Parts: sequence; structure tokens; C-alpha cells
Amino acid sequence: MPIKTFELSSVDGRRFVKPAERWINLRVDHNSTVTLVSELGERQASVDFRFTANYHASEAVVGLIQIEGSLLWEGDAKALAKGWSAGGQMPPDVAQEIHTVIMTNCIPEAVLLARELRLPPPIPIPQVNIQQAAGKPPKGRSPEIA
Repeated sequence: MPIKTFELSSVDGRRFVKPAERWINLRVDHNSTVTLVSELGERQASVDFRFTANYHASEAVVGLIQIEGSLLWEGDAKALAKGWSAGGQMPPDVAQEIHTVIMTNCIPEAVLLARELRLPPPIPIPQVNIQQAAGKPPKGRSPEIA
């Protein structure tokens, strides 16, 4: 794995409405953005990023979580930095790896911050759908949900 280090430099979270307010059609969008790629040596590049989770309801912006940081990528750093400075592009396999590492590390941080702000976690909550056979009463125990 070419990602050698990962560090956060800034964590910001805001709730723009009162916790008691109910939201209609709350949507949570999250994304990661690479903001800068710098060549540190022939085989290492520094990649600055920003992770954002936006909370939107049909009538207002509910909240925002923003995390910034950097990671150290190891590979053809010169080509990566040159491609980034020329057009803000990275090879698809490198971009996939970098954004996966960003999401994997930032989403747990955002979940903890969302809890403190009393916002829903910025991850999809699984929907539980238990269907019972018609005419059969439930037995003594309930099913286990994983």
C-alpha cells in the first residue's frame, strides 16, 4: 500500500438548527476532495485533502462537518504532482486508493463529531425488514439482527 502516513490538521463541525427541531427529508452528502499534491522527493508526494459531510433538509441547511489533513503517498511522485498541477487529475487507480483511505479514516471521526453535535451519523443506517410468515405467531424469542 503506497499510503505511508495519514494525519488530520483540522476538524470542524456545526449544527445550524436547534436539536429539538424535526427535519423533513434530511439528506447527508459526504465527499472527499484532494486540495493539493506536492512532490517531496522522487518517490514521495504529500497529498492535502478535505472531507465534508453536509446535512440538508428540504427547507434548510442543518449541519456541516469538515475535516482537513494530509497523507504521504509513495510511488511515482513526480508524475503524480505534474499531472495534478497540469489539470487537477490523478491516475484512476491512485485516486481510488487515496479517496478510499480518506473516507476510511474520516468517516469514523465524522460519526463521533456528529454524535456530539446531535446530528445523524454520516453513514447509511441499514434498514431492518423482518417479514413474518402469514398465520404463524412469533415464537418466544425475537430474531437476531446483524
